[in-house]
Amino acid sequence: MSQAPAPAAEKPAAAKENAPSPAPGAAPKKAPPKQAGKPNGGAAAAFAPAPPARRKTRHVWLFLSFALFFAIPVAVSAWYLYAVARDQYASSVAFTVRTEDTQSAIDLLGGIKSLGGASSSDTDILYEFVQSQQLVVSLDEELDLREMFSVHWPEDPIFAFNPDGTIEDLTAYWNDVVNIYYDSGTGLIELRVKAFRPEDAFAVATGIFERSSQMINDLSAIAREDATRYARDDLALAVDRLKGAREAILRFRARTQIIDPQADLQGQMGILNTLQQQYATAIIDLDLLRETTRDEDPRIAQAETRIRVIESRINAERGKFSSGSDGLDDDYVTIIGEFERLNVDLEFAQSAYLAALAAYDSAIAEAQRQSRYLAAYLKPSVAQRALYPERTTLLGLIAAFALLAWVIASLVYYSVRDRG
Repeated sequence: MSQAPAPAAEKPAAAKENAPSPAPGAAPKKAPPKQAGKPNGGAAAAFAPAPPARRKTRHVWLFLSFALFFAIPVAVSAWYLYAVARDQYASSVAFTVRTEDTQSAIDLLGGIKSLGGASSSDTDILYEFVQSQQLVVSLDEELDLREMFSVHWPEDPIFAFNPDGTIEDLTAYWNDVVNIYYDSGTGLIELRVKAFRPEDAFAVATGIFERSSQMINDLSAIAREDATRYARDDLALAVDRLKGAREAILRFRARTQIIDPQADLQGQMGILNTLQQQYATAIIDLDLLRETTRDEDPRIAQAETRIRVIESRINAERGKFSSGSDGLDDDYVTIIGEFERLNVDLEFAQSAYLAALAAYDSAIAEAQRQSRYLAAYLKPSVAQRALYPERTTLLGLIAAFALLAWVIASLVYYSVRDRG
């Protein structure tokens, strides 16, 4: 019985098995290249051309977001800046605080100079003063800042001031129209004042300079007052002490009826010395009489009487030094001690007064040598051309920030969507 022929699908496999094997070392034969354009299963489908792009919903939303975040804000800003915003004029003024501190003759000769310092510089105080509500209130009362800055309200609500605003609103608006440039290293302050009229800007700049100069003068007066206040208080205390010491001396003299106890004591000592000399002479005379005359001689009795009187007088004069006499309540020792104490107090009060007077004169001279004033190296100017608002710069900044915001928002949105 004959065998049935093999199916066609098995012929290639049999042929492959019966094909001679390549010789050792021979290169394998390459398959013939496929013809282009002929389909070959999945490989031919991979090289098929992509279909044309079609508009999708996300493209529409991206375009709308670009218009919403960039195109419309920039267009509205350009319209407002060039069609609505009013011109502003600027007036500039620049100044610094100068201190004149001349040396005295004692300092030039090598004397000791008093050391002093301040917790903060005058320029730092001025920097805060220009931005303060106190200055705004003062200039508003003089120049009527509300009417000056609200001349174009409500036509220009962005750059004009609302006249119904409070003083805090006016102070905030003030810091927008008054630009301060301060160099703390050199102490230079430059101000640029903006207003809708050039004469208004000039008036405000001049007012700021005058108020600042007045404040520096007040600070100088306060510094001089502080420098001389303690010396003046010490001088007043020394004067009171000297008056008290002199009044105590006067009361002592009125009570004792003695102008100078020292001179009075010297007088008493002179009297006592004279009596002692007379006492010695009387004793000598008595001895001579006794040697040359009889005991019944009356001259001997007179000499003895004279000696007793002189001795009694000496005892009386010596008693003045230990007990009160001649209308005095105290003895001479107490009087002399009290006078010495009062005299020492008087001398000390006089020395303290002279020292306090010299210190007061020195403090006044030192305060007068130290003078501070506001020096303007750039006077307030009257503008001839409007430089503000800087429309091109503001529009460029608005466009840059709008574009940046749109790009960031788009990137964040697609990043969150892709992760979801």
